[in-house]
Amino acid sequence: MIEIRTPRLLLRRWHDDDLAPMADIDADPRVMRWIDDGSVHDPEHTAKAIERWEEEWDEEGFGLFAVELLASGELAGCTGLSVPEFLPQALPAVAISWRFGPQFWGQGYASEAAHATLEFALQDRGLDRVISINQVGDVASENIARKLGMELELKAAHPVYGWPLRVHTIDLTEFQA
Repeated sequence: MIEIRTPRLLLRRWHDDDLAPMADIDADPRVMRWIDDGSVHDPEHTAKAIERWEEEWDEEGFGLFAVELLASGELAGCTGLSVPEFLPQALPAVAISWRFGPQFWGQGYASEAAHATLEFALQDRGLDRVISINQVGDVASENIARKLGMELELKAAHPVYGWPLRVHTIDLTEFQA
């Protein structure tokens, strides 16, 4: 089983008891504002998402990690890799993403988890390039992408919702792990 430890976090596969805390995160409008159509998700939607993420692990050899705080064992959110099939003009690509509960914002957890995920992409999965896709206006995600060393590559519109998107990229052969 794949696990990554950082100084403060454990990135791991999903457990059954992760559903309730992740459903709480997905039910918060502040969190979901920048995801899909911006609406909150019910626990059934979250359960299906976790199931999809686990299937992607089995099919692709990567997926979204559950992110747990080492100090408390709390589920803080998720981060990981996926193929952004919803945005054909960015393909072929593997995208990094993150989603954390608001009580965990502003503490560097997303950056720490994303940095570890990029190391995993390069060292364990042999990827040489990763992208990040975010809506224009999602300043926090843009800041994380910049901290990771990602640069703007493409401006696009979400094919379903029409939101303006920015695609940032990083060449992992130049990534400072």
